Amino acid sequence: MSATFDELWAELAPLGRHRPTGGYRRFSWGPADVEVRSWFAQAAAARGLEVQPDRNGNLWAWWGDPGPDAVVTGSHLDSVPDGGAFDGPLGVVGALAAVDELQRRGARPLRPLAITVFVEEEGARFGVPCLGSRLLTGAITPERAAALTDADGLTWARAMEKAGLDPDRIGPAPELVDRIGVFVELHIEQGRALARTGDPIGVASAVWPHGRWRMDFSGRADHAGTTLLGDRHDPMLPFAETVLAARSVAAAHDAIATIGKAQVQPNGTNAIPSKVRAWLDARAPDEATLQAVVEGVDAAAQRSSGEHGVFLASYQESRTPLVEFENGLRDRIAAIAGDRNGPVPTLPTGAGHDAGVLASAVPTAMLFVRNPTGVSHAPDEYAEPADCHAGTAALADVLAELLGEGPG
Repeated sequence: MSATFDELWAELAPLGRHRPTGGYRRFSWGPADVEVRSWFAQAAAARGLEVQPDRNGNLWAWWGDPGPDAVVTGSHLDSVPDGGAFDGPLGVVGALAAVDELQRRGARPLRPLAITVFVEEEGARFGVPCLGSRLLTGAITPERAAALTDADGLTWARAMEKAGLDPDRIGPAPELVDRIGVFVELHIEQGRALARTGDPIGVASAVWPHGRWRMDFSGRADHAGTTLLGDRHDPMLPFAETVLAARSVAAAHDAIATIGKAQVQPNGTNAIPSKVRAWLDARAPDEATLQAVVEGVDAAAQRSSGEHGVFLASYQESRTPLVEFENGLRDRIAAIAGDRNGPVPTLPTGAGHDAGVLASAVPTAMLFVRNPTGVSHAPDEYAEPADCHAGTAALADVLAELLGEGPG
């Protein structure tokens, strides 16, 4: 199995890699996305799987007839700007390698099996994370999704159309969701919990509630060399104070808040900006804490904007509630993935996943592979090959047991 994983990993690794940074730029419907989708389709077909896109552009590779009570695994292949190699692809490569292992064992599944690749999981191009799974389950309206735009103003609908798909068909697919009996996602851990426990594999217990909020600070463009400080309406000042407020408010609530993306207009060295657009990413252990953090940051932004004569408009772009994975399935998978010393550990995560979106509709679980540094969403993201092999082996064992039960 390790040889199969390594071969697939080597095939995928160069696709979408940005040489100057060493990170990946696999953005939905872009050239790199076309490459990785084609790679997946070919790899799945080589294993006798039937590959079908759904109405939202998610890819499904079926082993057996796509009937009811299916066991589904997979992840995503898109990335954040200059993202790491493992976030998403580990779950796709691991799923393909796990199918190879099941076929090597001579498995004859009593339930259908599918590997899925979800689109726009990161939300890096169109702003809403887990967009493919949200559309699939009806967590976002097709009208809103179709109108989402990238940095160049291209809509999701137009980008999808240019990729050869029909945007008029996007939306909930209950007939497909109803076929899923269980979904299991293999993913690199985005943190160091397993590095601290010394375990190569863990199982997710919950996904923290989280979301994204956009803030538009509108001031007045002016000359940087001639406009007196007291005469300025500089949106950069409340923006800067809001960045600091996000850190302090989150720390006060034992939560996490980040402003990692901003756009400045006109973005000139010798010009006072007319507008700063920024995005707040906030995550917390519970809904009340998340709300308190967002309200605290917004209050600081409003207060500072008023002091500097700047108008602030803010609104929520996406929000995911607390997800607690089904305890029975979680414990069962932890036991399957464990050894004579007992089940693998369970741990919560602050990162969002398609599994978290699907959990509202179908029984869902996640397997984590140890991340020795905890770095993620960056070129230095890494997992040891031996741990990736262990995660793939655990996924194969989990799939074998789930598939062997038969319908119902």
